[in-house]
Amino acid sequence: MNAPATPAPVHPGATAAAPGIEAWEMIHRLVAFDTTSRGSNLALIDWVRGYLGTQGVASTLTFDDDQRKANLFATLPAQDGNAATDGIVLSGHTDVVPVDGQSWDTDPFDATIVGDRVHGRGVTDMKSFCATALALVPEFRRRGLRRPLHLALSYDEEVGCIGVRRLLDDIGRRGLKPAGCIVGEPTGMQLVVAHKGKKSWRCRVRGFEAHSSLTPLGVNAVQIACEIVTYLTHMAHAFRDRGAFDRDYDVPYTTVHTGVIHGGTALNIVPRDCWFDFEFRHLPFDDPDALFRQVEAYAARFLPAMRAVAPDTFIEFDPMSEMPGFDSDGDTEIAAIGRACNGTHACGKVSFGTEASRFHHAAIPTIICGPGHIAQAHQPNEWVALDQLRQCEAFLRRLADQVCVA
Repeated sequence: MNAPATPAPVHPGATAAAPGIEAWEMIHRLVAFDTTSRGSNLALIDWVRGYLGTQGVASTLTFDDDQRKANLFATLPAQDGNAATDGIVLSGHTDVVPVDGQSWDTDPFDATIVGDRVHGRGVTDMKSFCATALALVPEFRRRGLRRPLHLALSYDEEVGCIGVRRLLDDIGRRGLKPAGCIVGEPTGMQLVVAHKGKKSWRCRVRGFEAHSSLTPLGVNAVQIACEIVTYLTHMAHAFRDRGAFDRDYDVPYTTVHTGVIHGGTALNIVPRDCWFDFEFRHLPFDDPDALFRQVEAYAARFLPAMRAVAPDTFIEFDPMSEMPGFDSDGDTEIAAIGRACNGTHACGKVSFGTEASRFHHAAIPTIICGPGHIAQAHQPNEWVALDQLRQCEAFLRRLADQVCVA
């Protein structure tokens, strides 16, 4: 175990500034750790491990290959000593997206109350849920547990749900069989039982350079890439206009998106190279691999003319990331528990991906419910409403009513 990190400072008067929110100090503490995905999360993980130790809760870590990042998994056993079966997992990721180039009105790594909101990187996605679960550990312990409660904190969710895969492997190796999982991604504290899948690729176009006054002697990689991007745009419009549709989603159809493109060196040079990244966020009944094959077949139409100019030209596709979708239909014990905690029978679906699908496909029934809204995440001045934090605490206290003795 690494030496515990120095606790992140708590803003003077921070607790008093957020009346009625017991987890405020913990939220402030976790946000103060800069856990941007490109860096390490070990300072936060070591601090949390130390905090849990003071509560008599042991935790285990699983590291990445470079030992710079770690998942944490901790268990509060049931009063009868059971720690392996029938437990509920409270899951969240520790990493956040960068603040580079964003214009913030407050320090992004100092959770700051602005009116009826809290601003700070990760307050919505998703340190507030993690902090609330941690802050209520003493209450769970004091009330005693009828069934185990697990805390799972992962690394590198924002760059492809990487850490949670090792965390789940570790759970399996240790013979733990949780009965359900609550992933605290931002849903406005609404119960979510399904989300879309996502699959992404990088397309690399190799052309042939020439002076721009002699364009027929070259192969313009930028123009060919743009032709493929335009094809993707037509696919996107077809899904938007003709579906298929699932109206339970906030965006009720499969989406096609090109997010990054680079190419060329100077205006007077026919560009040799261009690459771009694109993704499908697909409904369960749309096959992303079948959609990709359509793109691949369209791109192949350009190859004969390209190679007639220069034989070493190419169009290649590199897989980037994949996140499976999931749909539990709301017919699970953990969904029933979620409804009891929320006081509603309503269940929703969301277009963004989460680690819930990884738990679901590891045979751990899963729901999503957490404070804030995805539209408030990843933005400058990322924020969560104070009322959402109060609702999150109330939700987890009603969970205690479900799983605790007292």
